[in-house]
Amino acid sequence: MFSRRQAIKSIAALATVQIVPSRVLGLAGQTPPSDIITRGIVGCGGISASHLTMPGKLLALCDVDAGHLANRMKDANAEANGIKGYHDFRELIARPDIDIVHVATPPHWHALISIAAAKAGKDIWCEKPMSRTIGEGIAMVKAVEKHNRIFRLNTWFRFQSGLYGMRAPAIMIKKAVMNDLLGWPIKCTVSASTGFDWKFGWSGRKNLTPQPVPEGFDYDFWLGPAPKKPYHPHRTHGTFRGYWDYDGGGLGDMGQHYLDPVQYILNKDDQAPISVEIDADPQDADAIGSFRRIEFTYADGCKIILDGENKDKDAAFMQGPKGRIDIGFKSDIPDLRKKIDALPDPPPMITDFHESVRTRKKFALNERNGFWSCTLVNMGICAHRLNKSLKFDSKTLRFDDPAANALIDQPMRAPWKIEI
Repeated sequence: MFSRRQAIKSIAALATVQIVPSRVLGLAGQTPPSDIITRGIVGCGGISASHLTMPGKLLALCDVDAGHLANRMKDANAEANGIKGYHDFRELIARPDIDIVHVATPPHWHALISIAAAKAGKDIWCEKPMSRTIGEGIAMVKAVEKHNRIFRLNTWFRFQSGLYGMRAPAIMIKKAVMNDLLGWPIKCTVSASTGFDWKFGWSGRKNLTPQPVPEGFDYDFWLGPAPKKPYHPHRTHGTFRGYWDYDGGGLGDMGQHYLDPVQYILNKDDQAPISVEIDADPQDADAIGSFRRIEFTYADGCKIILDGENKDKDAAFMQGPKGRIDIGFKSDIPDLRKKIDALPDPPPMITDFHESVRTRKKFALNERNGFWSCTLVNMGICAHRLNKSLKFDSKTLRFDDPAANALIDQPMRAPWKIEI
């Protein structure tokens, strides 16, 4: 296992050596690289439908549920398009003709598959949340940078689309913040009143009655590194998010969608809050419930409030000493949009993943800034799971509490283990 010192050094250091697959460089007069970059998708559940239509030539699909795999093979017209199906992701990753591996599995598999792909020389397009634990996120950063890979996290609100209820992209709010139009420090409230729904419908169920495993579903492989527990359909597929072993409920599902753009707006791409406070009922050891409020505080006084019960109905999305930005991009600052339009833009980002693959330059949301926004999510999950407020050190990546630290590097069920 790599040391904590090595992990922090890996996150802080810039990768300088890059390896480019010869097939993706392209030559004058040949097929453009965007047409020949090849892909394989691991995980054929609901979210994989969106991955089918992403750029590049699809060569392979993989799932431990034969039914899910068959459905996606049909959707992709696999026989006509020469797409091969796999049960074991390691066989897909071993193919030398695949450039990008899409990781569309439940989060308890994200680290293992992403690291295996990096070791095999593949670039990675990973679903959110980036990792199920802080320790797995550290390992993913280390593997991606050690093997000089290009990584993309599949949430996009920091660089395109309107930011949920704001009716404006994140870059406009960032320009207001970075040019001190709101003042400092900033309080951000993420709630239904500001356009964000925490989806507590993902909560788990207690005292599940064991049921037979459906034919064609390799449940043991689906569990993989997670603890062995009797099969029940609510644990898997569309409702797995309600169980600590696989995800983090509504916070795990939507956290990086909601909080990564906040991290970008507040210029927190290289740090975590120093504390997380929780207001929730005690949690079941297996099934995830809801929370009333989670409050993150940074060293400079900035706060992010997750208002789960939507109590602060008059709260602004962004509030500073000089003004506020509300849902619908309304503000008490006169002519805010005109003022923002006159301001310089932040540094440009690469928002085309295949451009990152071709140029070997980091994507807008990569392993490093994605790690920090996922750490924000995982800090909240740790506090929620333990029902305990916590202090956190961004340099050591440790809590002030032994039980919380035990959740950073959780054991994996044999034979699965992280090997960089």
